[in-house]
Amino acid sequence: MEWSYILLGAILFIAVSSYGQLTFRLGRLEKKLNLLLVQSGIDPNIGPALSEKVQEIARDPSRKIEAIKAYREETGVGLAEAKEAVEEFMRGSNR
Repeated sequence: MEWSYILLGAILFIAVSSYGQLTFRLGRLEKKLNLLLVQSGIDPNIGPALSEKVQEIARDPSRKIEAIKAYREETGVGLAEAKEAVEEFMRGSNR
């Protein structure tokens, strides 16, 4: 029984340290990619552009949720990013 606890602890330790290493490496890759984008003159914080279909839906403020849903389906981005993109378009189209 004691050996099983030791084995479980060792496996848990390996899993946690591997997760930490992967997170660190992913962070480094993101920084390098952002640096390449900036050097190429591309803003790394800009997401995919709204399609004509999403723009048409977003022009009607009462269809905002529908526009967010359509944008998410087209691009695969998360809810917060889709909401921000659609709202930014709506603010820009009201000027």
